[in-house]
Amino acid sequence: ISKYLILLMMVIYTFECFSVFGYHDAYTKMWILRRQSIWIFMIHFLAFLTLFLRMQEARILVFYVIQVALLGSIILLYGFLYPKVSRLVVNNMCMLLAVGFIMLTRLSYNNAVKQVIIVAASGVISLFVPVIIRKARFLSRLKLVYAVVGVAALAAVIVVGRVSNGAMLGFEVAGISVQPSELVKIVFVFFVASSLYRAKDFRNVVITTIVAALHVLILVASTDLGAALIVFVVYLVMLYVATRQPLYIAAGVGAGSVASVAAYFLFSHVRTRVTVWRDPFAVYNEGGYQVAQSLFAIGTVGGFGLGLCQGLPDKIPVVTTDFIFSAIAEELGAVFAICIILICVSCYIMFLNIAMQLRDSFYKLVALGLGTCYIFQVFLAIGGVIKFIPSTGVTLPLVSYGGSSLLSTMIM
Repeated sequence: ISKYLILLMMVIYTFECFSVFGYHDAYTKMWILRRQSIWIFMIHFLAFLTLFLRMQEARILVFYVIQVALLGSIILLYGFLYPKVSRLVVNNMCMLLAVGFIMLTRLSYNNAVKQVIIVAASGVISLFVPVIIRKARFLSRLKLVYAVVGVAALAAVIVVGRVSNGAMLGFEVAGISVQPSELVKIVFVFFVASSLYRAKDFRNVVITTIVAALHVLILVASTDLGAALIVFVVYLVMLYVATRQPLYIAAGVGAGSVASVAAYFLFSHVRTRVTVWRDPFAVYNEGGYQVAQSLFAIGTVGGFGLGLCQGLPDKIPVVTTDFIFSAIAEELGAVFAICIILICVSCYIMFLNIAMQLRDSFYKLVALGLGTCYIFQVFLAIGGVIKFIPSTGVTLPLVSYGGSSLLSTMIM
């Protein structure tokens, strides 16, 4: 029964993400947005009630109360400290976090506990971001600083990084795993915005492109291809919006295509992922296992799912990070998974809406760049899981387990 109730409330919540744009009355909009908060907590309650009845562990109840306090604090504090905050963005963030908490508790209790701690810390940090943006009026003049910090952080991974699933993603500091590329994406957006918001002449574009290419090349050298793709696409979008020159986009797409072919022949890691993408079942024991298991999970349960704790998502490798969308589709249903996609699209629409309302061209480009960074990561994460594109090993923002990804997304 719970899976149908959860699905019904999720569909209503998702519908309201878009229907709210059709109302101009502030009171009606606020009532819809407050009602969304109720749906979040109702879905969260039903899911944890199901988990408790299944696991019969008191710690699940305690953990549930802690999560309710955390999500409630985020909603109340943002609304209290920033009355003009986009309530829809805050709601969507909390909904995605709640879905992540539910699935991680079901898959790995220890990872779920770490995720809650990371969300609490990230929430505190992100609450200060608007104040910093408001007070620090010099951010648009730090182009050189952004460039140096971005390149140095990525280069440090090559020097002292550790290899994970064929890619050199990060390193450990005092036992904490750090993935610099997640935070560098934000720094990179600020670099491009500070470089292009005033000077759009050909010479400045060439210099900016060289620095952007250096970011991409370092990421490719460390075989962090997901982050490399995100940086590349974000740069092209920001470049086009800043210059309005289709020729730059054409040149960028051409260069990216050539680089993709070169990467295929240079890196066995890339060749394996392309082979798996073409037919994971043909190479089931030679790299195709996780994609094949993901497709089994998504494609064999129908629109309503099997229900929490009724499937076998733990058979999918790295299910708490790269393939959590498969677990959601298997147990909560394909319709629920589609709602997740629509909520992410709703976030992007709000990011674009915020960007269009900004008068400062620097922050307009920043908002656009961060929004593009977010939605393209969602595309890569879900596209790789459903075999629409080769898997790139990126996490689903706010839902997957991962400290660096979670912190950077909440800051964005």
